[in-house]
Amino acid sequence: MDLNTISEIAHPRSRAQLPVWTAGDAWLAGGTWLFSEPQVHLTRLIDLTDLKWPALTVSENDLSVAATCTVAQLDAFACPPEWIASPLINQCCRAFLASFKIWKTATVGGNICMSLPAGPMISLTSALDGVCTIWQADGSEQKIPVADFVTGNQSNVLAPGDLLRQIDIPLAAMKRRSAFRQISLTPVGRSAALLIGSIAGDGAFALTVTASTVLPMQMSFARMPDAKELRETILQNISDDLYHTDVHGKPVWRKHMTLRLAEEIRRELETLP
Repeated sequence: MDLNTISEIAHPRSRAQLPVWTAGDAWLAGGTWLFSEPQVHLTRLIDLTDLKWPALTVSENDLSVAATCTVAQLDAFACPPEWIASPLINQCCRAFLASFKIWKTATVGGNICMSLPAGPMISLTSALDGVCTIWQADGSEQKIPVADFVTGNQSNVLAPGDLLRQIDIPLAAMKRRSAFRQISLTPVGRSAALLIGSIAGDGAFALTVTASTVLPMQMSFARMPDAKELRETILQNISDDLYHTDVHGKPVWRKHMTLRLAEEIRRELETLP
C-alpha cells in the first residue's frame, strides 16, 4: 500500500546520524505491517537498513539477533549440535501467519515491537531468556528481558523515539531441553496459544505462555512439578483477565488449552532422558 502522506525518508548509517524524533516519524525495517494499511498520521520514515547491523552474531555467551534480522535469516541459521533447543527457532518461525515472501522481509524486531499476543518471535525470545537492548531517544541505552518488554496487547516499554537494537539470547538457554506446543482455531491460523517449556542442566523447569495471554507469562520451578502443582501455579499466576480475546479464540477456551498444552509439555519433558 502506498503511504501518500510521507514527505521524507531518512537513511542514517550510524546511531549518531539518527534524526531527532518528531511527531509523524516511524522506524522502517521490514515494513510488512507498516505498508499493510493506511498510516495517515505519518510524514517521515527512518530507514534502518542502511545501519547494516549483522543479522546474527555468536559470542562467547550469547546469540545476538539484530532487530533487523529477517525471519528467513533466523530460520536458515545453522545452529551447533549442542544447541538442543534450536528446533524452537524453526517451530516459532513456522507459527507465523505469513507466506515465505513475508518471511524474507518481516523482521524479528518488528514482530516483537508490534507486541501482538500471537507474535512468535516474542514467544521464542522470551522462552529463551532473551534480553532486549534499547537505544533510547535521549542517547542512553536500556536492557530489559523480552518477557518484560511486552506490557500488553500491542503495547510495550518503548517511548517515542526509542529503538530496539537487538535481542541477546544466552547460549546456556540454547542448550536446554525444550518442548513446544501451539494451537490455532484453523490449521494455518493465528496462534491462540503457544507454550514453550524447558529444563536446565540442574533440573529446573520453566514454562512460557504466550498467544493465549495478552503478554508473555513465565513460571519457574526448581524441579519438574507434578500435574497438580503445575496446574495450580498457572491458575494462580494467570488471572482470567490476562487471557486474550478476539476472533481467533475466546478467553475460556484459551485458558483451557493453556492448561492442556502445559500438561502435555510437562509429560514430554518428564519422560525425556
